[in-house]
Amino acid sequence: MEENRYLTFALGKGRLAKQALALFEKIGITCEEMKDKDTRKLIFVNEEAKMRFFLSKGPDVPTYVEYGAADIGIVGEDTILEENRNIFEVLDLGFGRCRMCVCGPREAQELLQKREWIRAASKYPRIARDYFYNKKHQTVEIIKLNGSIELAPIVGLSEVIVDIVETGSTLRENGLEVLEEVCPLSARMVVNPVSMKMENERITKLIRLLKEELSKS
Repeated sequence: MEENRYLTFALGKGRLAKQALALFEKIGITCEEMKDKDTRKLIFVNEEAKMRFFLSKGPDVPTYVEYGAADIGIVGEDTILEENRNIFEVLDLGFGRCRMCVCGPREAQELLQKREWIRAASKYPRIARDYFYNKKHQTVEIIKLNGSIELAPIVGLSEVIVDIVETGSTLRENGLEVLEEVCPLSARMVVNPVSMKMENERITKLIRLLKEELSKS
């Protein structure tokens, strides 16, 4: 690609973006514009490195990367699995670690063990469906929710939920517990397939530097 082309990064808003930028700084990639908390800018540029950054809601990051609006994305693996976009997952960044789990009241454990028909509420219907149908071979009705998933079994909407668990404190406070683990999760770097070919040298070098930095911790 032309020498002056910017490499564009889509960063999941919030903690992931902050941790990603902190990691980038360790390998010499900075973006001072992003440190201004009062800025209303949407695109942030490092002219020297020919890199652009923008913040996005997590679920939109894989979309920006698939369609080439961003060459590289930083996003949680839960989003990658749920969105199922045509992108390359190239690096486990090691932060944002948590688990996707099936949770519910203790008595729901028996329904899972006997593989009985149940309802499962989740923000992640694709992940939930794949787990129950393809791994457990259990028939479920998946109910898509966007808000407080823990509410579903409490009010009788579902027997279990499929959700991200970090500490489990919210579950415990509501009389729920982890019943089964679906998969471990962490922040990942994803790349647009065309960008990987056209900007292979720059992207490969970036991956190598990040791997070297991550190996130190």
